[in-house]
Amino acid sequence: MRVAGRLAADVLDMIGDYVKPGVTTDELDRICHEYITDVQKAVPAPLNYRGFPKSICTSVNHVVCHGIPGERKLKSGDAVNIDITVIKDGFHGDTSRMFFVAAAGIQAQRLAEVAFEGMWLGIEQLAPGRHLGDVGAAIQRHVEKNRCSIVREYCGHGIGRVFHEDPQVLHYGSAGTGMELKSGMTLTIEPMVNAGKPAVKLLPDGWTVVTKDHSLSAQWEHTVLVTDAGYEVLTLGADAR
Repeated sequence: MRVAGRLAADVLDMIGDYVKPGVTTDELDRICHEYITDVQKAVPAPLNYRGFPKSICTSVNHVVCHGIPGERKLKSGDAVNIDITVIKDGFHGDTSRMFFVAAAGIQAQRLAEVAFEGMWLGIEQLAPGRHLGDVGAAIQRHVEKNRCSIVREYCGHGIGRVFHEDPQVLHYGSAGTGMELKSGMTLTIEPMVNAGKPAVKLLPDGWTVVTKDHSLSAQWEHTVLVTDAGYEVLTLGADAR
């Protein structure tokens, strides 16, 4: 899991230089695919997963998650979440990060900061004897305090030899409730935060999720190991974020 997590983070470190005005999300997918398969000698988990047609997810502006790379050209001011999952030696590393194309809009930058801070507040709750509800409560409290909203329909998850497995990791909830955490668990913490209302809808492609009110959305994700001492983030990038 440590190896897979490091490789996933490496992909995000690599792709940042290519997120520029005029690049298509399909080009970003191609670059990441070739890096994962040719350089890392690993497997991009999303490709053909339940029919998903690409190797990464690219979610731009009001797209909440699972955006399919295509012919859309990024333009200055766009905010894009790039979600990477790498399989190495049978184990999965899953992480995502927000990128801004050229100049970041003030609202988009603030929203990304709220989502990033919320993710870390959730991660900091992880320790043996704590509960999944502690994670969700910490994230929800921070996000709503900043007048943003948490997406309810999509959540974090257990991960290991399987891409998505139990438990579900909700990004809202009540402290002291839910499954008790134990050392050795590996989970993703990945709050999806909207600038407007929390309601979302699924587009006809069966994958792309957008905000119903067309407000901006932001997300960050890490794969995290619960340890005897607390937690270890397995998908830290070169800047340790």
